Amino acid sequence: MTRIKICGITRLADLQSVAHHGADAIGLVFYPPSPRNVSIQQAVQLLVHLPPFVTVVGLFVNANAETVREVLARVNLDVLQFHGDESPEYCEQFGKPYLKAIRVKAGVDLQQCAARFHRAQGLLLDAYVEGIPGGTGASFDWALIPKNLPLPVILSGGLDDKNVAAAIHQVQPYAVDVSSGVEASKGIKDASKVAAFIHEIHKTDVSR
Repeated sequence: MTRIKICGITRLADLQSVAHHGADAIGLVFYPPSPRNVSIQQAVQLLVHLPPFVTVVGLFVNANAETVREVLARVNLDVLQFHGDESPEYCEQFGKPYLKAIRVKAGVDLQQCAARFHRAQGLLLDAYVEGIPGGTGASFDWALIPKNLPLPVILSGGLDDKNVAAAIHQVQPYAVDVSSGVEASKGIKDASKVAAFIHEIHKTDVSR
């Protein structure tokens, strides 16, 4: 069964829609340059309404360690997701499960990345776009992903309801991660796109 993470939640209506349609995890972005950034106070207010059994992932990009600790002290995050140039030592210092995002392009050795971040829960594979750490809506060549990576793969980058079935068939990821592909505008989710995306995944899982 392919797990589903919807990233960049900023509004209560979107949180409720995503949970209602069956997402396994939500992503909260703690990266001020992002249009999907949330403050600590926003995150706290959103999570008051989180239903059971939905994992909360906090996304950071080259954040000061104190910033991460400040968020953790006030926001009940289950998993940390690091989208910058963080080292394994940096990622492991918080005592929380973490995902390491890798921006994939030709020449990036994903086996080496998996070995370096071997304590991560998984590698989140996103498209490489110069100067932008994620959330671009761009996809990458899935053929660049080795079949025998020793860590679970969370596939991201340009996914939507039109291509997610093909992505699951080709990559067979542990999970898929979407943000812009289910949005009406940056940071604002479209409930019908969320429903269509999740429906395609469930339909594909049944047919595999």
